[in-house]
Order: sequence, then C-alpha cells, then structure tokens
Amino acid sequence: MALSPMDVSQFAAVDTARAARMLSEVRAAKLSGRAGPVAARPVIEQSWERMLRSGVDPDHDFRSGLLSREEVERRRETSALRHVLPVLREGLLSVADVAHHIMVVADDEGRVLWREGSPPVLRKADGLGFELGADWREDVVGTNGVGTPAVTRRPVQVFAAEHFVRSHVTWTCAGAPITDPRDGRLLGVVDVSGPLETMHPATLAWVDSVAKLAEARLRERHLRSLERLRAVAAPVLARLGGRALVVDRDGWTAAVTGMPYVERVALPRSPAGGPKSLPVFGPCTVEPLAEGWLLRAAEEPVPCGAARILLDLRRPRRWSVRVRCGEGPWTRELSPRHAELLYLLAVHRGGRSAAGLAEDVFGDPARTVTVRAEMSRVRRYLGAYLEHRPYRFREDAEVEVLLPEDPLDLLPHSTAPAVARARAAPAPAP
Repeated sequence: MALSPMDVSQFAAVDTARAARMLSEVRAAKLSGRAGPVAARPVIEQSWERMLRSGVDPDHDFRSGLLSREEVERRRETSALRHVLPVLREGLLSVADVAHHIMVVADDEGRVLWREGSPPVLRKADGLGFELGADWREDVVGTNGVGTPAVTRRPVQVFAAEHFVRSHVTWTCAGAPITDPRDGRLLGVVDVSGPLETMHPATLAWVDSVAKLAEARLRERHLRSLERLRAVAAPVLARLGGRALVVDRDGWTAAVTGMPYVERVALPRSPAGGPKSLPVFGPCTVEPLAEGWLLRAAEEPVPCGAARILLDLRRPRRWSVRVRCGEGPWTRELSPRHAELLYLLAVHRGGRSAAGLAEDVFGDPARTVTVRAEMSRVRRYLGAYLEHRPYRFREDAEVEVLLPEDPLDLLPHSTAPAVARARAAPAPAP
C-alpha cells in the first residue's frame, strides 16, 4: 500500500533501511521527472523545487570555503546566540550524546559557529563537510536541517534521501530556527544530526521545544535590559514637560511621559541625535541616553509630506520595508507574515477588509481575529502610512514592490492562497 507523505517519519522509526530505500526512489523519480512510489513531504518537495530552480547539483558535493578560526570567533562574539548556548546545551547535548547525535548551531547566514556532541559522529560530520565555519545554506548544499529551516522559518526534519545532494543521504537531521524576540529577525538555526540509524520521529519536536526555550531566554534578557533603562529614564522624564519617551536601541519603550504608552517606535537603521520624524511618535528630537534614546516631541509640527514606501521581497529571509518621509529614511526587516500582508496591500491599493485578507492568507474569511491582531502589529511601525476599514496604504503614499526575478521565489515560505496564485501566474511578456 502506498504511503502518504505524513507516514514517512513513523515508517523510518520502524524500518530505517526500508524507509531510506523508498526515499531514494522518491528522490530519483523527482530528479528524472517521473512519478515516485510516494509523494515527498510538502516541505521537502518545495525545497527540492527551489534546488532545481537555483541549479544545485544533486550528484556533486559542493563546499564553499570554511571561515577562518578568527572569523568564527568574531561571529560568536557578536551573535546573540551566545547568550542561549547554555540553554541549548542543557536541553540537547546530554540526550544527543547518548543517542549518537551532535548539536550544531549556525548563524543567520548558515555558517556553523558551534558544534558539539558524540566524538564518533563529529568525525563522520567532518566527512560531510559539516565543520566549524562551513556554509550550510540551502542554496549551497541543498535541502538540509540547517539551511531549509532558515528559508522556511519553521522546524524541519530531513531524513536520508530527503537531502537533495547525494552525499548527504546517509544522514538525518532536525533543525529549528531561532528568532530575535525584539524584531522577529532570524538569528540562526539549532540542529541535531546523526547517522541514519539515529533517526527518531520525536526528534523534531524536541529540537523545536528547546529552540523556543532559547527564544524565551532571549525575551527575558530583553525585558531585564528594559528594566535597567527604565531606572535611568525615570528621573530624566520626571524633569521634562510635554510628550517624551525613552526607548532602547531597537525602539522598544522603557518609559513614557505626557502621552499614551507606545510599545515600540520604528527607529532609523543608524539613528543619530537631532530632529527626526518617526513613525507612531511623529516629529521629535532624538538624544542618546544610556543604552537607548530619549525622544522628545517637537513643539511645532513638522509636515511629513508624501511618503515613498519600498517593499523589498527579492531575497529570501531578508524581506524589508523602507520608508522615506520627512527627516530621513528608515528600514525595518519583516517577519514572514508581515511580508505577506504588506505584499497583499501593495497589490490591492484599493484596500482589503479583514475578511478579505483572511481569505487571501488562510483561505478562510472567518479568521479575522488573527488578521486584525497581525495588522495591529504592523500598524505599530507603519501606522502613519496605513488606513483601515478597509486596510490599505494611504492614498498619497508612493508604494513600490521589488520582486524576485523568478515568480516562484516570491515569499517561498508562504502557503497563503493569494501568494500561491501569484507564484503560479505566468510572467508578463517582456
């Protein structure tokens, strides 16, 4: 009886060798354009499609140059992941060593920065090029437990011939992304890997739970830093009149006076002191204060004029919105969901209701509560340029969307029906 894609992990736990042979047939069929004995899991199928479009060679192991030891150390020192290494080690290493796995932590560029665990498995990983400083981006080494979670922004388990490159088919891995709780930016991926016989269907849930625990620890660190900034800000704000607030370097509010609480203000990428016009807060003066900024409302309004909004969707995992208005441009990196929503609003300049967006994103017009919650988060940094009822960009805003050259690379993580239709639409004639 043919197996559905969802049966593969359970099947592999019962009969690893047979599951590996079956997946090898599935992979061979995909590469030759034939129908396979079973469909690949959707996350794997989509990754294989990306590999075929980008020209990754399935039969040759390509390895880009390793980072120098000095560069690995530099990246370690500047990565926020260093703060959660104790969490990752405590949650993963003791079990990984017993189960003959290794733990690998890579940065947002897919570079391996930490690698620990079973010594025999570490030696086997060396043979695959899974070394410190190695580049394991999906578009370099194919479908894998480091690069694929970074692209999809979700946990992914890759078993045997689900790996796109032939030399990796003796391996199994499960990776989960770790994002910065302050802005949703990808920090890196934690992965547990080992030989085929170490595969277990529960590994992915285990790795994902530890990754979420690491994100919670980062959130705790951020809240503590806001508390320290709040202690510095309180006496300063007590002496001021008018509207003012103190934010950290990422724009999160530590203290406020003379105005309603605002959770976050979108700051320029490289803020400097002086007059500014900021989303949500408006015209103000910016002054450095401890580990953050003091924002004081301008006494006289400064007209912003028409805004130019650039939505850049060209690079996977690097979606951003750039706004030019008033005192200078500012840019914000977008989460996958916000990239979807802003793309849909840019396409539908006449606006979309909450039910319309729910239909576009989820295929279910009843999911308006989720849409309104996400749009509320979008409006925290882009509210000055958006209208609602229906949701739309302001009429006087000039909106430009930069799309990838290949329509199939448009928001490749997205399962939104409207985005899927856009990917499938024929390219316009030159």
